[in-house]
Formats: sequence, structure tokens, C-alpha cells
Amino acid sequence: MEICNAASITVQFAKNIIIHGLHIHHIIPTKGGKIKDGENHLGLRAVSDGDGVSFFEATNIWLDYLSLHHCVNGLIDVIQGSITVTIYNYHFTNHNDVMLFRARNSYSTDEKMQVTIALNHFGKGLVERMPRCRFGFIHVVNNHYNHWFLYAIGGTSHPTIISQGNRYSAPGTFVAKEVTCRGLLKLAQWKNWN
Repeated sequence: MEICNAASITVQFAKNIIIHGLHIHHIIPTKGGKIKDGENHLGLRAVSDGDGVSFFEATNIWLDYLSLHHCVNGLIDVIQGSITVTIYNYHFTNHNDVMLFRARNSYSTDEKMQVTIALNHFGKGLVERMPRCRFGFIHVVNNHYNHWFLYAIGGTSHPTIISQGNRYSAPGTFVAKEVTCRGLLKLAQWKNWN
């Protein structure tokens, strides 16, 4: 199944969701509208910024066997206190800002965020944010990374990121050889792990 040309997936205030086997591409910003936010209730959704898949205060989410590329904003955003999200067996290509896990520095609810990224392929034409984390606990395990242009995994605002069993094939250019990015912190601000 394919979702493309303006449509996107937004999961808001929901739990126990499985999204499987989709090809999502060429997502653009769209105006908001009515959404079903309860069994017998319709709510309003604000303007979509062009993310492929977005999660707002969502819990117990499983995403697998998806292919994402060419969205105006991010491919996947997990924000606003979403917890227990698993992103499994994806294929990501041709995009700048791949995944963003956080709302903003002042949104402390994201400190509870728990995301697992497992067995994904980060392929050609990707630039950064595979993922970019702010707060939370992120487990990045058994993924294959190649062809990024800036960095693969980034974090700010003290997330816990466990990178385990991943395979990194750094691009040929010197400026793109950075696997991790700690944001725009000065060396003295980094924690000393010795």
C-alpha cells in the first residue's frame, strides 16, 4: 500500500497501534481538519508540517516493513510524551531530516520517551537525524547505515542513546564521517566518561 502526494499518518493520543507494510513518500504540508479522537468523538487537527509519520502522546506503537522518502519535513517525528515506540525493518532513502524524537527543550514530558530502532536500513541520499534525540531513552540496535551526508545519530538535552550492533559504512567525504553528533556543544560541556 502507498501513501503519497500530500497525505500523511498522524497518531495522536492513541495507544496499542500497529502500522505495517506501507510505502510513504512525497508528503507535503496540508491544512488541518477533523479527526476521530475517540470512539464517539471527532476532534480537530492543526496544520500538518509535511512529516511522513507523526506521533503525539502515543503509547505502545509498533511500526514495521515501511519504506519512507521525500517528505517536506521529517520522515518520522515522535514527540509530546510518546512512549514505547518500536521502529522495525524500515528502508529510509533520499531525505534530509530522517527522525526527530522530542518536542522542545522545555517539554519535560519527553524525558519519559522510550523508542527502539531495530533492523532498519538507512540508505542513499540521507543527510542527518537517524535519529536526532532530545531527552528520553533510545535503543538503536542492529541497523545498517550508509551514505549519510552530515551524521547518523545525534542527541541534545541529555538523552540516553544505546547504540548496539549497528553497521556504519561512512561516506567518502571527510566532513560526513561523523557517526554521532552532540549538537552545538562546546567540548567543555560534554560529559567526561573517563
